[in-house]
Amino acid sequence: MTSTAGRPGRVAKLPPRERILDAAEELFLDEGIRRVGVQAIADKAETTKMAIYRHFDTKDALVAEWLRIVAAEYQAAFDRVEAEHPGRPGEQILALARFVAEGLPAVSHRGCPFITSLAELPDRAHPARQVIESHKALQTRRLVGMCVAAGLPDPEQTAAEITFVLEGAQVSTQNGSVDRTGDRLMRIVEGILARHHSPAGASRATTN
Repeated sequence: MTSTAGRPGRVAKLPPRERILDAAEELFLDEGIRRVGVQAIADKAETTKMAIYRHFDTKDALVAEWLRIVAAEYQAAFDRVEAEHPGRPGEQILALARFVAEGLPAVSHRGCPFITSLAELPDRAHPARQVIESHKALQTRRLVGMCVAAGLPDPEQTAAEITFVLEGAQVSTQNGSVDRTGDRLMRIVEGILARHHSPAGASRATTN
């Protein structure tokens, strides 16, 4: 979603639905989903609870729509790296890792919206949790597809290793347990790709 820089003047220019989503995002990231009530969102968006319910049937529907927008931004990153590196799946994977690495400073302040939201949504039937799980499943399929296109001998294993690194880097950045997470993330992903491309890696994948 849009930057929060210069928020008061910018928010006043947004259409009502976008203003509500913008306010909800800021509050959910700063305070958590459960702690934020609809009235607080209305106050932040400079609107009313009635107006919010005209656009969203429930608070759960608002949370789900916010996460759907965040998920779309991540999927757009896949689209972008594929367009920028056509026919070069290895470069696409590295560009995707770079996208995550460059976003780590923001994670250090607020955390990954998916990780923090999952912690507050234990019910797998919750519509927002279903958005997250669907997004993560699609992300895995797309990453596996890149690994297949790159000719890696065990694309599912490679995609799993890369996913563990990308997800782990975000958690480690948030809790401050590891320094230079962006640089380390890139080096690890480069190492994973090199290992799986090597004859020894291919041999191990064949015998497993």
